[in-house]
Amino acid sequence: MSQTSSMKLLGARNMSCIVERMEWNNKMDLIAYGTEKGEVIIQRLNWQKIVTFPTPGEDVRVRSLSWQMDETLLAVGYSNGKVALLDAESETIISGLIYEDDIKKVYFSKAINSQENLGTYTCNAKDKHRRFLPKLQPLTNIDPCLKTLDQKSFPKGSPCFLVVIMRSGKVHLLLLGALQAGSIDLTQHILHPEQFDVYDVRLSGDFNGIYALLRDGQELKVLHFHNQVLQECMAPMLELATHCAHILETKNYINDTQQCLTEAWETVQIEMDNKLTKYANSQPYGLISAHFLELHVFGFATLEVEEFLFETLSEKGFKKIANSVDLSLSNLQSLVFKQLNGSAINMFYFLNTIAGFGRMSHFFESLISPDVANEAMRACGAFVLKVHELQRTIDTLVYDMKLFHAWMIFTILRLSHQEIPDDLVLTEDENIAMADFLCAMEPENDDRSDDEDEDANILSATPPPARSKFNLERVGQYLDNTFLSQPYPKDPGQLWEEMVAENDCLNSCNLFVPHDKNLSLIQQRDKMFNAIDAVFHKPTESISGSFKLASAIICGDLPPMEPGEGLKDRDFVTSSYYVNESSRCDMLACTVSWQEAMILEISRTGDCLVRCTRVQLQPGIFTAPLHEDYYHLRFVDLQFYNESSLSMLAQTTTSVPGIRPHSYFVQFSLSAARNQCTQHQMGQVVKLKDATVTHSIHDIADGAAFKGLDGVCEMLAISGSRKVATVLSDRKRKMTIFEMEIEEEEDDTEMSQASFLEISKDSVLDKTET
Repeated sequence: MSQTSSMKLLGARNMSCIVERMEWNNKMDLIAYGTEKGEVIIQRLNWQKIVTFPTPGEDVRVRSLSWQMDETLLAVGYSNGKVALLDAESETIISGLIYEDDIKKVYFSKAINSQENLGTYTCNAKDKHRRFLPKLQPLTNIDPCLKTLDQKSFPKGSPCFLVVIMRSGKVHLLLLGALQAGSIDLTQHILHPEQFDVYDVRLSGDFNGIYALLRDGQELKVLHFHNQVLQECMAPMLELATHCAHILETKNYINDTQQCLTEAWETVQIEMDNKLTKYANSQPYGLISAHFLELHVFGFATLEVEEFLFETLSEKGFKKIANSVDLSLSNLQSLVFKQLNGSAINMFYFLNTIAGFGRMSHFFESLISPDVANEAMRACGAFVLKVHELQRTIDTLVYDMKLFHAWMIFTILRLSHQEIPDDLVLTEDENIAMADFLCAMEPENDDRSDDEDEDANILSATPPPARSKFNLERVGQYLDNTFLSQPYPKDPGQLWEEMVAENDCLNSCNLFVPHDKNLSLIQQRDKMFNAIDAVFHKPTESISGSFKLASAIICGDLPPMEPGEGLKDRDFVTSSYYVNESSRCDMLACTVSWQEAMILEISRTGDCLVRCTRVQLQPGIFTAPLHEDYYHLRFVDLQFYNESSLSMLAQTTTSVPGIRPHSYFVQFSLSAARNQCTQHQMGQVVKLKDATVTHSIHDIADGAAFKGLDGVCEMLAISGSRKVATVLSDRKRKMTIFEMEIEEEEDDTEMSQASFLEISKDSVLDKTET
């Protein structure tokens, strides 16, 4: 047994659920696994559960798991087309993407090396906005149970791609998980779409193309697509993706602020409806306004009004209502003035920066359309104006409400013959404003006689005019997705509006921000979001259109699909991918059949060579006698352990009833097998099945080491950086963990099980026990 295949049992445990997917974190002692219920559980090496994320829906399965390199972020693909990004450190779901089809696989690419891929473009303004923009204040009053799962950014850690592979053959690339960096439909590049299945799609190590392992008819192929835009525009793409991430985060903040505004406004309505509005609705239309005006001007109150003021309200009760309404309106003012206005300014800053990028055509011509970016900036400016308009409307309502509350308390004290404080006595201007407020509660109908109105109402069956509800609708209309019923009144002191209205040149100039007074805040927000989405259509279109099929590698033959079989495979294909940085090559291992696998090493040094090693589990004709089990093995799973080793999971096949199969863990040395490989020149079509020779792994000296396992193992999870291997056996309910490379560390750093668990306790994610 070679050193790299030395193993020591760390522990085994029967799980309380069926495990369908497993994935080790690259850096920390964390393993994530998905259950048959659609849950995702993250635990440590010492079996301590960190967090359990619930299923996103009924009968939803976990299709794929992938950790971001050296980070605590986990991407999860579900059968309902949803991709969730989970943070094990904060134990939260930080974002979600929805696609139209079942997910095949999701994964994070390797980190983008800025020194290798940024080319001539440099930007020294990383996170420069933090120097100019104030930090957005947290939304402490939002109910976390009501928060929507909108897209957020995660610009932490090394930059990388998130790749989403659909079962339909569509592949989506997202840079930093934010910028839609192109997509491709693999069914447009095959000969037999009726017999198609995609097994894996991987980004090349240079990020200038992808490899797609798929079925095309009865052939197993690797299609290599080159992308010129990805090759030439990586640095500008990173710059744009960073700003896209900030924009998406700001969009989510605006949505959350909108939710807080709605909650605060509903509190105001509830407090008013409990007493005041309920009483007003119980009276005939026009009577409340008339009675309150009579009370205000002449000081005379009808019996109904006195009963309402003293028995229903009372001074103490009204003060309680007034304090509650004032507090809610104060929260509303703060949300608009601080959170909403601050986020709108942030959004304008980021869009203005992107518009500036658009003027650097040498770097951003393929990614940004200057006209579209300018239009998004104008839409954001219109949103800023709408926020200011709402702010002035709320300020007016706050003034009116405080005046109304003071007048009501003054009236109650006066009618009850109590001493009236000096601060409750209204000035002449306040009295006039109070009269206007009471008149606006129930505006008069058209100048028609009562008989005409009555006949018209009978004939048309139209309800009476809607009651004003103390002018609350002037603010509430901004929070509805409809046009404003009461536009903001024109300010006679604003000469700019008259100038624009009289000058068509100014009115049509795209340098000025439009102010649409008929749109509500919701409509203006949606208009801005649509304009922002249009900005990021061009990079998607440019990158998607730049995918060119460079080479098709035919790996082997597959059994035909039966009619009506669809995507259900009769063959067995599983694969693993590894980027070898030291030798500048991309490594792909895949099974060709139940007993045969091949390892491709595609060079990235410019010589356009691909090395192929083809191995089988069966002994060859010159193989020395072996143990009986070795004559009846088939593949179950395989994964790259590192650049020089491939870990395999094999199982015996037997037709004897009552005898359970045996499972073996196989560590295959790629360095020993390279003497048996063949080299091929990359071309338009490379037929490896006719130009390679299959070797038995038993005939490769020091090539493979076998270790027998307990139970019938069905799944494998490997972490070369953590030097651990996990197998799943006994109907996917028993998890067994092995420590690898024991002999390699015996001299000075030998680790026992206790020492390994000690590392777990000191992990990056160590949390205080509660």
